[in-house]
Order: sequence, then C-alpha cells, then structure tokens
Amino acid sequence: MTGPAGEDHGRDDDLPATLAERKMRFLFALRSRGVTDARVLTAMEKVDRGRFVRGIFAARAYEDMPLPIACGQTISQPSVVGLMTQALNIGPRDTVLEIGTGSGYQAAILAQLARRVYTVDRWKRLVREAQETFSALGLVNVTAMTTDGSFGLPDQAPFDRILVTAAAEDPPGPLLQQLKPGGIMVLPVGQSDAVQHLIKVTRTERGFDYDELRPVRFVPLVEGLGNE
Repeated sequence: MTGPAGEDHGRDDDLPATLAERKMRFLFALRSRGVTDARVLTAMEKVDRGRFVRGIFAARAYEDMPLPIACGQTISQPSVVGLMTQALNIGPRDTVLEIGTGSGYQAAILAQLARRVYTVDRWKRLVREAQETFSALGLVNVTAMTTDGSFGLPDQAPFDRILVTAAAEDPPGPLLQQLKPGGIMVLPVGQSDAVQHLIKVTRTERGFDYDELRPVRFVPLVEGLGNE
C-alpha cells in the first residue's frame, strides 16, 4: 500500500477524515493481500496499530510495512499479522500462546478472537510497554510476561493455538508438545533471515501435519533473556 502518511496539509478539522481514510486504505490493503476472514478483519479494524508504534515511525502506522520498535525488534507488517491470525482459525473459547510479544499489536488482535491470550517475550522493556498499552485499551484477557519463549509456557499448557513471531530452524519441540490434539501452531521457519517460510502445524492423533503458507522474513528466535 502506498502510504498516505505525511500528506496532511489541510486544516486541523480535516484530520479526523484523513485518519479515517488511512484506516480505510489499511483495511483495503489487508483484503488485497489475502486477509479475507471477516472475524480477523473486524479484529484488525478494532485494534488501532497507531497505539503500538512510537516515535518517528508513528506517522507510518497505517502503512502495510514492518516498522522498528525498541530492543532492535520490529512490529510486523499488518498483512502478515492478518494472514498468520487467519491461519490459526481461532475459536472464541480458545486459549492462545504467543511467542514474541514485541509491541503487543499481534496479541491485542488475538485478544479480540480468543478467550485467553498468553504472550511472552525475552525483553522486559517490551513486555512492560505492551502491558501498559493492553491496560490502556482495556484488554483484560491478555497476560504478558518476560520469559524464554523457546521453552513455551508449560505451567499454562496445553494450548489450543500457538503463534510464534520469530523464526527458528525447526518448530521447537517444547512448543509442539504444548499444543493440544487438534491444535494449530503458526510460525516462520528458516536457517537464515533471507530464506524463511511461514508454516502451519496441526497436531493430530498420529502426530503433526505441516503446511507451507508463504515466504516471510522475521527476526530469529533467540534463547535466553534480553538485557533491557
């Protein structure tokens, strides 16, 4: 989507209409890139991405592009967020684990669709800032915590859905084991930041089924905690 950010040259009373136009273009971009699930689109319409983008990049919040956030991380491209969420096929009674809180944007969308969302990140600063945003938005069904996401969250397992927003060489074993039978996990896999694919893992009675969805590019899944 070509971004309208930075094109506000009208009077102050023109700003609300400009913001509405940005959001309309935002939703159009999602649909044009394959986000067609009505529940996912409604959730993404409700969650204002502008609340999760800070500093000099705030004006670009409604463009379909990844943006830098603190701790050397990124807020994902909205269409990729939508496609990952759509692939999870979340039900209203589901409990979801997200690995990689980041800005909190993805977790806020999951919270519109699921009964309960647990989101973890290795960076204390990101978790703290996301918690503040969740509180400001009144999202009471999201629990964020600082921990090594590569080991999942065994105390709360098993999960109906698991979403990983960082790339591993292979789906981590602990996460596979924390997925309920019939559950779905969506994550990027790849041996480098240049060659990654988004895959959907479904746990069956006999094991795991794998479906490749599309090429992507995410930051790597790193073990241990960050120092911020």
